[in-house]
Amino acid sequence: MGFLPVGAHTVRSKWTERPDYRVDVLARTNVITATVGGVPLARSAACLIVDEQDHGLAVYFPPDSIDFSHLEEIGLRSVCPFKGEAVYWRAVEGDEEWVAWSYPDPFPEVARIAGYLAFDQDKVTVSIGKGTYTGTHR
Repeated sequence: MGFLPVGAHTVRSKWTERPDYRVDVLARTNVITATVGGVPLARSAACLIVDEQDHGLAVYFPPDSIDFSHLEEIGLRSVCPFKGEAVYWRAVEGDEEWVAWSYPDPFPEVARIAGYLAFDQDKVTVSIGKGTYTGTHR
């Protein structure tokens, strides 16, 4: 992932060049939490799991589930050719340069992640709990 200063890049989608590329956005009812150093950052049963080709799974939390009093946006940006421009966040209580990212205005192919926040799972503990069954058995 290449980081760029704000305004130093052009955001261009590669979806037309790589229609075979996969970025699956999957809704989950599991209660998922994110903590750093024991400090709770987020908790939700309405997260999105993003399964992107050539990447690991990422859990995206809805903005209303995040305790922003423990996070601050920094001036770091990067561009994903399949999701758009990412903005980054650091943990107020931590030493890491950044621990989370979001796509405020993602490409239409992944529009569901707009405004959701994902945490770097090497820096933040993300725990997945039990889900709620929403269908019927036959």
